[in-house]
Amino acid sequence: MKKHLNTLFVTTQGAYLAKEGETVVVKVEKEIRLRLPVHTLGGIVCFGNVSCSPFLMGFCAENGVGVSFLTEKGRFLARVQGPVSGNVLLRREQYRKADDPRASAAVAKALLIGKIANGRTVLQRALRDHAEKMNAGEVEIAVKRLGNHLDLLSRDYPLEEVRGFEGDAAHVYFGVFDHLIVAQKGDFAFAERNRRPPLDNVNCLLSFIYTLLVHDVRSALEGVGLDPAVGFLHRDRPGRPSLALDLMEEFRPFLADRLVLSLINLRRVQAKDFQRTETGAVSMDDDARKTVLVAYQERKQEEIVHPFLDEKVSIGILFHIQALLLARHLRGDLDGYPPFVWK
Repeated sequence: MKKHLNTLFVTTQGAYLAKEGETVVVKVEKEIRLRLPVHTLGGIVCFGNVSCSPFLMGFCAENGVGVSFLTEKGRFLARVQGPVSGNVLLRREQYRKADDPRASAAVAKALLIGKIANGRTVLQRALRDHAEKMNAGEVEIAVKRLGNHLDLLSRDYPLEEVRGFEGDAAHVYFGVFDHLIVAQKGDFAFAERNRRPPLDNVNCLLSFIYTLLVHDVRSALEGVGLDPAVGFLHRDRPGRPSLALDLMEEFRPFLADRLVLSLINLRRVQAKDFQRTETGAVSMDDDARKTVLVAYQERKQEEIVHPFLDEKVSIGILFHIQALLLARHLRGDLDGYPPFVWK
């Protein structure tokens, strides 16, 4: 089993990353602040004015460590990645199935089952733990409606109808998401999902953690030899990692949304950590970003029993496992793609 590796997040403005021997060195004002062996890293994410030496980028590419560059607020800019590993025959099979409406619908349906089932479990856990603090009736109705969606997805549908189910289920789920926020209600109200830019504190947190999730899922797909740009549920679009967006769907409720709720309900983030610009866009300050990054890393180190493999694994390795299972399905080793379903 592949070992879970850490992601190095660099948020200090003006930091410079360089290569020294087999290590990655982080310097601030020419002073070394951190030194890490490259074999302990799965990726590097640089926020804002953070630069890397070309020797380090080449070294990371040779060692399969992707380097991503984001704005200080978390908007993706670029990524440096070495040659895609894996068999070219796997990628050709991926492209063939992506061009086949029936094969695409089958994969998209499996991904969507994972997403809806995990979203439903998030709501059920909230009812179990905080029923007295929320409008339990509305949440129970949403749980039943998501269950109905899962029943419908047990049948075969054309790809466009599967995509329609995704939109309907998201509307149901986010329609009651505000009820899951049981602390700091005045400062963290949620009305609807909005992005580019996020217009409230909750959406700011969701968008930021989704960006981290895309980075990790994309790295996992590249690690098993799949092309992250060619998906099944999401349509192809220049510059969009459609397959990474596909595979992250089942992790959005389980990892990202639950982490956002924990950060708010446990008061690890507060209203003072956010700023609103004249255009209405909301962003986090540097301390809040660091709090979120630490919480994200801590959550990935937690262990869970994988429902398909029946083995205890760290959450951070789930992306690689699911990418590997998807590759096995595309190669014909598995009859269908088994989505990650949290229980």
